[in-house]
Amino acid sequence: MPRSFDTPLPIDAVLDELARTLADHSAAVLVAPPGAGKTTRVPLALLDAPWIGSKKIIVLEPRRIAARASAERMAHTIGERVGETVGYRVRFGSKISRATRIEVVTEGIFSRQILDDPELTGVAAVLFDEFHERSLDADLGLALARDAQTGLREDLRILVMSATLDGARVAKLLGDAPVIASEGRAFPVETRYLGRKADAPLERQMADAIATALRADPGSVLAFLPGAAEIRRTQNFLGERVHDASIEIVPLFGALDAGVQDRAIAPAPEGHRKVVLATSIAETSLTIEGVRIVVDSGVARVPRYEPDIGLTRLETVRASRAAVDQRRGRAGRTEPGVCYRLWDEPQTASLAAYTQPEILSADLSSLVLDLAQWGVRDPATLAFLDPPPAPALKEARSLLHELGALDGDDRITAEGKSLRALALPPRLARMIVDSHRLGAGEEAAEIAAVLTERGLGGDNVDLEVRLDQFRRDRSQRATSARSQAQRWASQVAASELSSPSPLAGRGWGGGSRASGLSVAATPTPNPSPQGGGEQTAQADLPSTGMMLALAFPDRVARNRGKGSFVLANGRGAAVDPASALAREPYIAVAELTGTAAQGRILLAVRITLEEIELRFADQIETSDDVTFDRNAMALRARRKRALHAITLSEAPLALSPSADTALVLADGLIAAGIDRLPWSKPSKQWRDRVMFLRKAEADPSQSVWPDLSDDALAAQRESWLVPALYDKVSLKDLSATDLSEALMTLLPWELRARLEREAPTHFEAPTGTMLAIDYEAEQGPTIAVRLQELFGLNTHPSIAKGAIALVLELLSPAHRPVQVTRDLPGFWRGSYAAVRSDLRGRYPRHPWPEDPASAVPTRRVKPRGT
Repeated sequence: MPRSFDTPLPIDAVLDELARTLADHSAAVLVAPPGAGKTTRVPLALLDAPWIGSKKIIVLEPRRIAARASAERMAHTIGERVGETVGYRVRFGSKISRATRIEVVTEGIFSRQILDDPELTGVAAVLFDEFHERSLDADLGLALARDAQTGLREDLRILVMSATLDGARVAKLLGDAPVIASEGRAFPVETRYLGRKADAPLERQMADAIATALRADPGSVLAFLPGAAEIRRTQNFLGERVHDASIEIVPLFGALDAGVQDRAIAPAPEGHRKVVLATSIAETSLTIEGVRIVVDSGVARVPRYEPDIGLTRLETVRASRAAVDQRRGRAGRTEPGVCYRLWDEPQTASLAAYTQPEILSADLSSLVLDLAQWGVRDPATLAFLDPPPAPALKEARSLLHELGALDGDDRITAEGKSLRALALPPRLARMIVDSHRLGAGEEAAEIAAVLTERGLGGDNVDLEVRLDQFRRDRSQRATSARSQAQRWASQVAASELSSPSPLAGRGWGGGSRASGLSVAATPTPNPSPQGGGEQTAQADLPSTGMMLALAFPDRVARNRGKGSFVLANGRGAAVDPASALAREPYIAVAELTGTAAQGRILLAVRITLEEIELRFADQIETSDDVTFDRNAMALRARRKRALHAITLSEAPLALSPSADTALVLADGLIAAGIDRLPWSKPSKQWRDRVMFLRKAEADPSQSVWPDLSDDALAAQRESWLVPALYDKVSLKDLSATDLSEALMTLLPWELRARLEREAPTHFEAPTGTMLAIDYEAEQGPTIAVRLQELFGLNTHPSIAKGAIALVLELLSPAHRPVQVTRDLPGFWRGSYAAVRSDLRGRYPRHPWPEDPASAVPTRRVKPRGT
């Protein structure tokens, strides 16, 4: 029988059933609503179970604050201090003793525990609390625990607990484990929808909603915001609205010191109220005494990994229905409450049902390295609730290969074991190892501490400033972080002494967006500015920017002007114009957010061109680039030195024409427009004649005559234009004759004679005058001719083997249009009489015979007196 407790909780109703289930089964799923007491009551209730014996229970919590708080609550329940029967292990701090039998640990700590001890020696049960949050470490921990249970420890119990979870899915994953449900005890919560204005800042609207709630309802307030920045701004706005000294406004997010977090969750003094401004950290596990009002912004900030560029960026998204229900439930834990929602009621139905599991949108390099340590190359062989995405797995393996952490068979290497032992993302572990070999292991470890602990050193965008503040910070959190950094550095130093592993050359490429660098095993001495001696050891140490580049070579960036940078991976990003970094030619970027096209740099540090050229020498490529200058309509050549997408230097280069330059010039000229080429009238007419014969065919697409339209000429440029440009570098070098000869190559020899016969350039009038045929005319091939030159012609002129009648534009003696006809004999018989009557008075010296069809053609006027 489970032990009894003085204070009843809703979870008590199922404790007997849970104990019986775990006595008979190796796994179970417990679904209980917020406030039921599962976090702090279940471990204590199971502690005396016969199958536990003298072994321990490990309880996993998603966050450090929840681990500490739940351990404190359990210890208080049994009248002890933390570290006795109940203790905790979290990053930067633990309270454990030989007497400890319940260890509350964060999920990342457990992953390392089981990887180091797959049998979980001395552990009877592993309890996964708040599993619905689906962190990457929780998914990995459950997969490894299940694998250990089925292969090494049949007696190990696994219990998955959650407030909002698809229990059936998890139960199936655990071999059809029993599901136990607790109804819990939730007081009624009234929901009030406030809507949200799109044109007003979120923080101002949240401050207004909180102030309204304080006036309308008694009790303390828990307000949910997406991040620390929004919390700070909301706190400032509230300070302008709330002047009651009995109301305390406190923030609650992961980057705060433990003492500040504890103050946020502690009960308000009697007669006082509290406003807790929190991130999603307060959705579950934590009970904040006195809260009966929840104000929910409806948004959350989540990491999103982009495998194609190797970056994780923070994205603000709408919270899921499960999350907002959890938040709402916080108002009804101890008494009836009220929840204000900053959206309209119909929008709730459109929210995603659950928060997306981190495994579907995370950098999987640490996961893959941990699995390699476990001896697993294919994650599909383990019990993952959602399989890791293939693109992210491929990217992770590529990165780990370049870091030297995996061999060709995807097995972990000795170097990989050293990186994994640091309990850091592989990039940062690689940075510390490589920096140690350059004499700066401790400095690199401090960088890793600042990068992995949000808020350490403040929020300045310049990493140097944050490091300086971090080193001067005497808070408990900063002190613990510095101690951890020293342990990392010492661990690397000890590992290198025992088994030195010279750093192999590792390029950044082959599809991967990040890797280590090729660096020397010892610092390269710099010559003294005075011309003699060596620099001090400190002068030889790599800079902060250089060390950061060891972790993120893909994020070395060049200034494009006004604080806009392009990164080596091709991404664009900008830094705050007020920052000194906005004026630096080069920086190394640690953190950024926003889109791939234009991000916002959140943390970076300067790096010099000299450092880039020294450390990336094997990756810097020199290329001669030939480009087309559209303004000059000519080629320009420059010699460029580049580190992937960023240009380090470039200079003009003398240009020598070749087949390659001809193609660039042709592409540029075509893009500028076919009409920009040096067309002569004969060339234009030749093109029009060919196109005329092509269109005259019954099916132009099957015609023997080539397509010479703009689009067709552009598509065929390599066959006619490029050869004409082999010895040319600009449009002015291409003459009209060159263009004509190039175009002629598109017409086979056998068609050239036909062209002259069927689409001649001129029509010979009866007078012998050669009249140019206009093939561009809208009405068809046309000639303009004085009427008198056609006297005596009884058949209409035609081309294309007589298939097409020429359009005759008949002119007066003054060359003014008189008539347009496609039927000359019909004109003679018909409207000629009216034309003769109208014109012979104006042009008396020109012949106007009554029968023009039998008259003699002439170009002359009549002799005087006739």
